[in-house]
Amino acid sequence: MKKYAFALASLLMAGAQFAQADECSFTLKSNDAMQFDQKAIVVAKTCKEFTLNLAHTGTLPKTVMGHNWVLSKADDAKAVASEGIAAGVDNQYVKPGDARVIAFTKLIGGGETASVTFPVSKLAAGTAYTFFCSFPGHIAIMQGSLTLAP
Repeated sequence: MKKYAFALASLLMAGAQFAQADECSFTLKSNDAMQFDQKAIVVAKTCKEFTLNLAHTGTLPKTVMGHNWVLSKADDAKAVASEGIAAGVDNQYVKPGDARVIAFTKLIGGGETASVTFPVSKLAAGTAYTFFCSFPGHIAIMQGSLTLAP
């Protein structure tokens, strides 16, 4: 009986570790209809790093319907996106060296994926953050909020 109790406790602990690891990453899907499948992301303050995985579930190439994931403070999002357009596709529609950009993925097309990992220490509790796609014109629809859990 003790052997089974130990095995059950081990399994529960492994599950708890897996669940905790999941809090530090998030998969966001994008599509050919210019949409993210989620509008909000919550990052656990216990995470040292956070990984965003972006998947493009559509079929169109990145030259036509490319998507990326860019994170900035909410107040900076529109300016970051606007200046990103001027930076061009070779820069993933993100102005090089833009200090307002907390993290971003490369631009992807249908069937592709991209990931970015950044230190959670770049986030502050109570600050409003916006994630968006900086492909020209996409921020109008493709955006959401990211918050650091209290």
